[in-house]
Amino acid sequence: MSDQTGMPFGALQDLRVIELGQLIAGPFCGQLLADHGAEVIKVEQPVTGDPMRAWGRTEPLWWPVVGRNKKSITLNLRVPDGQEIVKQLVREADILVENFRPGTMEKWSLGYDELKAINPRLIMVRVSGYGQTGPYASRAGYGGIGEAMGGLRNLAGDPATPPSRIGISIGDSLAATMACLGALMAVHARERTGEGQVVDSAIYEAVLTMMESLIPEYTETGYVRERTGAILPKVAPSNVYPTADGEVLIGANQDTVFRRLCAAMGRPEMADDPKYADHFARGDRQQELDDLIGEWSRGLTTQETLDLMEEHAVPAGRIYKVQDMLEDPHYIARDTIVEVDHPLYKKLFMQNVFPRLSETPGDIQWPGPELGQHNKEVYEDMLGITPSRLEELKAAGVI
Repeated sequence: MSDQTGMPFGALQDLRVIELGQLIAGPFCGQLLADHGAEVIKVEQPVTGDPMRAWGRTEPLWWPVVGRNKKSITLNLRVPDGQEIVKQLVREADILVENFRPGTMEKWSLGYDELKAINPRLIMVRVSGYGQTGPYASRAGYGGIGEAMGGLRNLAGDPATPPSRIGISIGDSLAATMACLGALMAVHARERTGEGQVVDSAIYEAVLTMMESLIPEYTETGYVRERTGAILPKVAPSNVYPTADGEVLIGANQDTVFRRLCAAMGRPEMADDPKYADHFARGDRQQELDDLIGEWSRGLTTQETLDLMEEHAVPAGRIYKVQDMLEDPHYIARDTIVEVDHPLYKKLFMQNVFPRLSETPGDIQWPGPELGQHNKEVYEDMLGITPSRLEELKAAGVI
């Protein structure tokens, strides 16, 4: 992919990706690849397109983010002519991303065996709820179900309430991120072998991957993690504390940092008190210690507390909402949020590309495109389909 000056950009500028599927788990993988320069051709159902085009709490503002840097073509995958065009696209592709229910691609004669016969170097990234194998593989699997099966939902929220949602589609996004990582691993392996392979990213396993020592804690000691609200048990002090005009998050659970917090509070003797002197003692008196810190912080404003924490090198911060992000000098200095030109919205802000690469940085070239915006470029210029044939395909509902 080229930048707006016509020059190639990004670490993945030599990769071509065909993105099938819809919603989040597949398309977020495509977004990550496109953000770093891969040419991502998104295949969408004619007329309706990806449902993400209509999603949003107010306006449909998710599509400009998850569709950014992609080329949109319309194609009906359920008919033989549409399937034949996918096979033409695959001939020159490096990666194909799909997140249909397992078995769907095979039903459409687009399984990996068929596609690999066309292009042995093809890497097929398959994102699903339960993976491509096992007794649950054919089940419908949304992100929230994977979060529950992977153990995250049981730990989210207050112990006095039922398990909570995280507030974002974290299961889908984790599976997509792992799918992207797997795709790049497969690209690296292809440099040695010359062969593509399948990347199988299941939502529940992507969630489980992030669950720290949850499994061995149970198998070795019988301990079962449960919801703990704002704290991590036995890790203290690390909590949200009240201030005179709000609240502040302080993390001072390391011995040396705790000593600096005590000095900031005007209570240096606490650091040597056997009740709080080390990690284990503080963990045993977690609530007691949180109460002491909360009593102190209530006498200060949030900004006064933060100033003291910075002066004493104690990690602390506000609980950010979006307006805080837009006004924060650190966000501004690093261009963490950027303004993107859009034909409809005058000032469209969104999160910038991440991670940051020093020599081959990614970029946002354009927001999510119009449905079928790149049909001519892909079908005529890339595949060589004649205008008259395209009219026939359009009339038949194929594109």
